[in-house]
Amino acid sequence: MAHPLLELMDWKRRVLALCAAARAGGGAPEACAAFRAGRESLVRAHPQSPVPAERRSAFAGLRHFPHRPELRVAAALEPDPEGAELVIPTSTGEPTRFTRIGRVRPVLGGHPASLAVYWLEGYGGGLFLPFRDALAGSETYGGGRYLLDTVKGADLGTDAGGRLVLDFNYAYNPSCAYDPRWSCPLAPPENRLDIAIPAGERVPA
Repeated sequence: MAHPLLELMDWKRRVLALCAAARAGGGAPEACAAFRAGRESLVRAHPQSPVPAERRSAFAGLRHFPHRPELRVAAALEPDPEGAELVIPTSTGEPTRFTRIGRVRPVLGGHPASLAVYWLEGYGGGLFLPFRDALAGSETYGGGRYLLDTVKGADLGTDAGGRLVLDFNYAYNPSCAYDPRWSCPLAPPENRLDIAIPAGERVPA
């Protein structure tokens, strides 16, 4: 059995490779399908899977919405002039410190939206964009989903104009959706959308 930290490094390396392939594939449905298959394999069998080892044999697999090309957009990051520091609660109640570095204002399915983008102060730093949509608690995970988490390798990059690529078909559940023992930052009030985002991962079965 490998050291847990080596297993964690391997998980991150594999996620980075999946995201690199997704960036190379652009918005092609085939690229998204390959990413989903790769993540499915990790969640099912990798030692660092958020699904507890004793439950993996019975794990029903990841559930996804059909691919929605209109929910892939690019949005400029509007800097936050104050760079406000804030604490975002986690699923276990532990605080995590972030800095709000800016905001993106995508149009999603014809609806204008506004989402804050954060910088994680710990773990060497990284971009973080959690969100919660109107389907949360029914069709999507109640605590929200993640779109960007560069500390963990989840990143679709920028377009030629330097805008963040936001592809909600790649939105994924935090680890605490599969086991409450994981501590995950939850989508704060300012990133709770009143519109449905039927793309990406659905609530686990």
